[in-house]
Amino acid sequence: MHLSDVVAPLEADVLFAGSAFEEDDITTVVVSDLMSDVLVIEDTDFLLVSSLASEQVIRTADIVGALGVLLVNGKNPPQNMLSLAESLDQSLLRTRYSSFHACRILARLLFPDHEVKS
Repeated sequence: MHLSDVVAPLEADVLFAGSAFEEDDITTVVVSDLMSDVLVIEDTDFLLVSSLASEQVIRTADIVGALGVLLVNGKNPPQNMLSLAESLDQSLLRTRYSSFHACRILARLLFPDHEVKS
């Protein structure tokens, strides 16, 4: 699944589409507001879901090799976060959904053969 595949189901706004937006496959999702927890993740090629709208999220995503960041709860990122996402080529999306609801949608997209209750 590509980042572009999550836009419509999540009713997401694409705040910045990095070079991985249409090409790289998301294999899993990491959800956290504690970036110190994300730093110990050994997975790569994941979408980072967070309600933390700060530069720290973009820097952490870049360090761990995330393919993009999804801000939940309709959070509006500050301009410095947007600028950093662009300079680090880190895709940044926003949805009005909560982390829980966004993850249910992402689970359905990532694992279409498994039943995910609505």
